[in-house]
Amino acid sequence: MSFGSPNNPYGQNPQSPQQPQQPQQQQPYGYPQQGQQQPGYGYPQAPGAGVPPQGGYGGYPSYPSGGPAAPGGMPGMPRVASMGRRFGARVVDGVAFLVIYIVLGLLGVAGSATAIEDCDPNAANYDSCMEEGVGDLFASMMVVFVIMAAIGLLYEWLLTSLLGGTLGKLAVGIRVVNVNTGQKIGLGSSFIRWIIPIVGSFACGIGQLLVYLSPFWDKSGRQQGWHDKAASTMVIQN
Repeated sequence: MSFGSPNNPYGQNPQSPQQPQQPQQQQPYGYPQQGQQQPGYGYPQAPGAGVPPQGGYGGYPSYPSGGPAAPGGMPGMPRVASMGRRFGARVVDGVAFLVIYIVLGLLGVAGSATAIEDCDPNAANYDSCMEEGVGDLFASMMVVFVIMAAIGLLYEWLLTSLLGGTLGKLAVGIRVVNVNTGQKIGLGSSFIRWIIPIVGSFACGIGQLLVYLSPFWDKSGRQQGWHDKAASTMVIQN
C-alpha cells in the first residue's frame, strides 16, 4: 500500500501538469514534412546523383549561384567573360597581327623597291623595267596577304582548339569552352567559330563587326555571339 504526501488527503501522488501540445505546423502541399526526405520520382538514383562535380563547371573555377555572371543562377557554372575582356583580347591579337603584317610587308616592298631603283631612266627598256618592278611589288603584297591569312587561320583555329584561346585571350584571362561540357573545343568547333566572322568580312567588314557585337544581343546569360552559337561554345573567365 502506497502512501502519498501527508499533506495529500487522498493518498495519491500528485501528477505533473501536462504540457500543452503544440499545434502541428502544416507543411505546404507537395513539400516533405520536417525531418523527412522527399522521395524521388522514377528510378532510384545512385548515391551522389545530382550533386555537381567538385572544381566547378568542366574543372574551371565555379561562381556562386545567383550571381549576375552565372547563367541561370546555377551553382558550379563559370563566370562568363565580360565584353570588355573580349575586346581587350581582340586588341592584343590585332596589335600582334599588325606587327607581323608590317614586318612581312616591309620585306616584300624592300625587294621590289630595289628592283625598281635599278631601272635606268635613260635605258630603252625603262618602261618595261618599271612595269616588271610594279608587278613584282603587287605579287609580293599578294604573297604577304596569303601568308597573313594562313597565319590567321592557324593562329585562331589551332590555339583556340588546343589551348582554349589565342594569346590575346590567354593574356586577359579568358578562354573558349564547349557550352555543354565546359571542356576545350575540338578542331571542328574551332574552325566554325573562326570561319563565320571571316565570311562576314566579305560584306565590307560589316558582317564581321555584327558577329563580334552579337553577344550584346544574347539573352541566354552566356553572352554567346552568332559564331559561339553555331559552334556550341562560350567564353568564360579564368
